[in-house]
Amino acid sequence: VQLQASGGGLVEAGGSLRLSCDASGMVFEIVRMGWYRQVPGKERELVADISSGDRRNYSDSVKGRFTISSDNAKKTVSLQMNSLRPEDTGVYYCNVKVDVGFEYQYWGQGTLVTVSS
Repeated sequence: VQLQASGGGLVEAGGSLRLSCDASGMVFEIVRMGWYRQVPGKERELVADISSGDRRNYSDSVKGRFTISSDNAKKTVSLQMNSLRPEDTGVYYCNVKVDVGFEYQYWGQGTLVTVSS
């Protein structure tokens, strides 16, 4: 199963980007969908995720600026990123957690977000 992520790019500080991830090929029950960010030399960290019941989690650094949404029927997840800061720069990975009797997760290929100061 491939996760198709899109929407990264270069933006000035204060600008906006929208990331989208398509998991329509997923045949297992989706438990959570979300986005992680990784910068060189650091571990991948959660930015935001959303459960199949619409419970949302955000990292403290993006609360009030980013909004995650999903379409359970279409199996897509989006991340609207506003008021972007240079520290938001990184490779963003789509993540999907599924129930196969236990929790298993899939990763997208990553999309680069660069915020210039």
